[in-house]
Amino acid sequence: MSIFKSISRFIEDLADGGKSAAPGYTPDEEQLAAAALAFHVIAVDGIVEDAEKARLRDVLADRFELDPGQTAALVEAARKSSLEAVDLYTFTSVLNRRLDADGRARIVEMLWEMVYADGTVHEFEDNALWRIAELLHVPSRERIRLRKMVERDHTEE
Repeated sequence: MSIFKSISRFIEDLADGGKSAAPGYTPDEEQLAAAALAFHVIAVDGIVEDAEKARLRDVLADRFELDPGQTAALVEAARKSSLEAVDLYTFTSVLNRRLDADGRARIVEMLWEMVYADGTVHEFEDNALWRIAELLHVPSRERIRLRKMVERDHTEE
């Protein structure tokens, strides 16, 4: 399903009263793509821990300057989009069009935050992030630097 159909379905859900939070809020294409990738990374191991959900909400709210209602709406739209997507290209192509190299690197950093949210790096999460970083054209050296930076931040906490 295309990202536009996902957004359309999300808007229909809002109009039907499917979401009580953030009336009138619709995530933009970049927000939905980034959030869907983040949701994919935390869900790829088959278990979405409470710590991962909380970190997802915190990171999205901070990155996109959202209030709690908007954040909840974005997380739900991301969950649906991620589950309906047949590939990661759906989301990475949006980010490649909308972001420069630094912006795409910040997305990879955000995804590493998701991987480390529960304190454990699962091999499926690691693999998904590397595939996403490849699709975002983030060089290996930069991916490794971002991973080490996020890992260091999480071991210091």
